[in-house]
Amino acid sequence: MRETTIARNYAETLLELAQRGGDLRGWGETIDTIANAMESDRRLRVFLESPRVSAQQKNEIFQKAYAGALPRTFVRFLQALVSHRRQMLIPAIAREYHDLVDQVEGRVHATVSVARPVDDRDRQLVTSQLSRVLGKEVVPHFHVNPSILGGVIVRVGDTVLDGSVKRRMATLRARMVGGAAR
Repeated sequence: MRETTIARNYAETLLELAQRGGDLRGWGETIDTIANAMESDRRLRVFLESPRVSAQQKNEIFQKAYAGALPRTFVRFLQALVSHRRQMLIPAIAREYHDLVDQVEGRVHATVSVARPVDDRDRQLVTSQLSRVLGKEVVPHFHVNPSILGGVIVRVGDTVLDGSVKRRMATLRARMVGGAAR
């Protein structure tokens, strides 16, 4: 199995546990904290990767470190990852978990390319229009790309909505050239 598929399977389990616990956001913050620690703390990463430290020892340390601070079910989830030698997938599991939470909560992320920086009013206008068109809560991620000249290009998953001036000019040029050839 590919790592992303494995991470997705564990994220689905984590989502189910979080739903049972009634705290999707809290469990997401917790898995993020652990994932961020793994990515930024070399000693933690080496400890978790090391074959010299047994799974039992790692699980005992997780138990001591998180007992009382985290829900028991969450600690047991982490221990299951260690027991199955999947602890290094925690950052990928965290990303997959957030994707699943977005699906459950009817939220999509959109990359919005604009020709110049936009103010808060324009951000809100674009966000509300996209939410209306897509029928879901949209979380926009704005990027400035002066080469589009004006308008916006929106990417949601594999879908691209191109309302850029550059595309409009190219379409107009193609019509004019096509009309002159007749």
